[in-house]
Amino acid sequence: MVNKKCEYKHNKNESVHKIDYDNKKYQNQAIMLSNKVKKQYKHFSKRYAKQNIDIFRLYDWDIPEIGVVVDWYAGHLVVAEYLKKNSDPYWLTIMAEAVAKTLDVKIENLHIKQRHTGYKDGNRYERIAHTDKKIVMSERDFKFYINLDDYVDTGLFSDHRNTRAMVRQMAQGKDFLNLYCYTGSFSCYAAKGGAKRTVSVDRSESAIQWAKENMELNEIQVDSGFTAMEKINDKNDIDSKFEIDNKEIQKEEWSQKNIFIKAHAFDFLEKAKKKGQVFDIAVVDPPSFSSSREPNTRQFQNSSTSPNFEREDLDTTRRERDLKHHFDIAQDHPQLLKAVIEVMRKDSGSVIFFSTNHQNFQLKLDVVKFSLEEDCGNFIKEIKEITSITIPEDYKTPKKQIHRCWKIIV
Repeated sequence: MVNKKCEYKHNKNESVHKIDYDNKKYQNQAIMLSNKVKKQYKHFSKRYAKQNIDIFRLYDWDIPEIGVVVDWYAGHLVVAEYLKKNSDPYWLTIMAEAVAKTLDVKIENLHIKQRHTGYKDGNRYERIAHTDKKIVMSERDFKFYINLDDYVDTGLFSDHRNTRAMVRQMAQGKDFLNLYCYTGSFSCYAAKGGAKRTVSVDRSESAIQWAKENMELNEIQVDSGFTAMEKINDKNDIDSKFEIDNKEIQKEEWSQKNIFIKAHAFDFLEKAKKKGQVFDIAVVDPPSFSSSREPNTRQFQNSSTSPNFEREDLDTTRRERDLKHHFDIAQDHPQLLKAVIEVMRKDSGSVIFFSTNHQNFQLKLDVVKFSLEEDCGNFIKEIKEITSITIPEDYKTPKKQIHRCWKIIV
């Protein structure tokens, strides 16, 4: 019995010693992180204030032993840990509160999260809270709704703000496709850039609704119907269903249309190809991995009333059905790019912006070109990686690239 008591006392002392050691170690790390964040905030805050940019990155695993990301949201802080097997919630709290204190951010404006680094570690995109609270943040002359609590991602991928500006500059008079549109920020930029038509596609009903709200927030008309070109192509059908006469068709031919479609990407692309839909600019920024929860009921679903995109069961091969249910960008991007290229306007310098945040991604260019030869001929004029100009300064780190991006000219 005595020996057991001594053993217990010894173990207890070791535990206390470990706690004291961890506390000291954590405090030292908190000081290092705070100093780094303070330096970055001083570097970026005034510059981005002049550009009316509310959201920017302050830290992204710059110190090897401090695996967190810190983002500034106009007086709010999001501090997220890259989750590990031995992650300690107590450690993350110490890091986050130290940063908040350094930047004089109120505790109620501090948002602590954990990020999974791979799909095998869990569902990265599942809901983590139910506040349904959205606040408005600015990016240049745009405003976007942000939710800082309910998901790991907040509603705006700020690392693509440069890419959005590029889209805006070239959108005048173009037909624009935003595949995997998320909350529609690229579509807002294209619309403000004078796009003739924007089509935003996502399989998430909540994302589509969020994207519409962002359009309305930026005083961009959300179209609940169909494009002028679709009216002309399907005049007889439209006349019978919507009682639109020729004068109304001609009147609306040059008006801008902003359409939202709830659909899986491959479903949409197949349907668009069958209906002869073509685009001048496309943004393709898919998740690294995705899996359908309803593999037996997946149909093309349309949130607009366009007769060119009615709901319809699609006759697909087994492989195509597999792609729709389980998508892995490393393996499946050649099929995705082929399908996108098939709906681009040919011989007019159409542009696809293809991006991924998959950290070990390798573009299978030969596979993409080979898959096009039989059906489409040699439609790819140029593929150029433009990552160096699409990543803003606040997202550039020596450790990794937040995303990679290619410009594909068709």
